[in-house]
Amino acid sequence: MKWLGLATAVAAALVAVGTGELQAETYPQKPVRIVVPFAAGGTVDVVARVVGQKLSETFKQAVVIENRPGAGGNLAADAVAKSAPDGYTILLTTNGHAISPSLYRKLPYDPLKDFIAVTQVNASALLLVANPQLPAKSLPELIQLAKAKPGGLSYGSTGVGNPLHLTMEMLKHAAGIDIVPIPYRGDAPLLTALVAGEVPLAVTPVPTTLPHIQSGSLRALGVTRATRSSALPDVPTIAEQGLPGFDTSSWHGFFVPANTPKEVVTAIYQETKKALEAPDVRERLQSLGADPVGSSPEEFEARFKSDVAKFSEVVREAGIPAQD
Repeated sequence: MKWLGLATAVAAALVAVGTGELQAETYPQKPVRIVVPFAAGGTVDVVARVVGQKLSETFKQAVVIENRPGAGGNLAADAVAKSAPDGYTILLTTNGHAISPSLYRKLPYDPLKDFIAVTQVNASALLLVANPQLPAKSLPELIQLAKAKPGGLSYGSTGVGNPLHLTMEMLKHAAGIDIVPIPYRGDAPLLTALVAGEVPLAVTPVPTTLPHIQSGSLRALGVTRATRSSALPDVPTIAEQGLPGFDTSSWHGFFVPANTPKEVVTAIYQETKKALEAPDVRERLQSLGADPVGSSPEEFEARFKSDVAKFSEVVREAGIPAQD
């Protein structure tokens, strides 16, 4: 009986392996859906369409982009978490996904347990920008100005706990300065207010800010990640300007529901990596200020968990109350 049980277990394992290999060989057999947590026309949507188009060529299947905006990305994430774990529903989201666990009092899903991190699609620098009328023309000058009148400067913010807000809070903590947030309803009204001089400072994404910097209507004071942006190679990093070790950036990444077969996850990763290496895709993403990455599932999982821990500390240090 023991030998019979062992034989049955071995047979089941072989069937499972064979099934996984078959899924990888035949995936995909129908259209693949990429769910985006933001409205059509935004940066995440554009990235999804650029990469999705290239994937459709290699998959030999349609790749459909579905926009599900709302609740800071939580509506889309919840929908994907509860979808079938078969590789046909993929979430493309931002590093806001790593902030949610420490920001919200209760989520309808577990960002760590209900998803598999497939690959980091790209990395995009954030910028500390200022209206040209602000006397400070560099980060050291800004720090000096802020310390001369604590609480006398303000910055534009597009929402409590989002990556832009938390990056500014990290900067304030690292520099030992006090700058007051002024809320705006989104990137567009914030940039309008910055250009008009209604608010002197903000942390903003490269893609939406680049035209204003190129026209001279805004001044870039620093790049928030460890390396300079390929879109603005002459703008120094925050770390280069007296805050060594300062490193935070925005990213877009693919996630699938937990329990998606490993072979399917690997197939999505490998095809995405190929798509990101295509010259036309690289050129398009870099024009948006986003550098293609294509990390392995293991590398992206480590990055994601590291960001969850980092942002949890930032939220706690900033004293941000739990959101509903």
